[in-house]
Amino acid sequence: MVVFLLLALVAVVLGIIGAAADGLGYLLIIGIVVLVADVAFATVRLSRRARRRPLR
Repeated sequence: MVVFLLLALVAVVLGIIGAAADGLGYLLIIGIVVLVADVAFATVRLSRRARRRPLR
């Protein structure tokens, strides 16, 4: 969970810097890519955890 929150924070900071600073649009794109990868990582991790529970 800590890794997810850290990567989300990094993505937000990169997005803010990329949107605010003139000529640093690539940081906005990198922030978006990091956020998408972070959400995909969290989704895969949660789906693996849900499958391991035994049925009652």
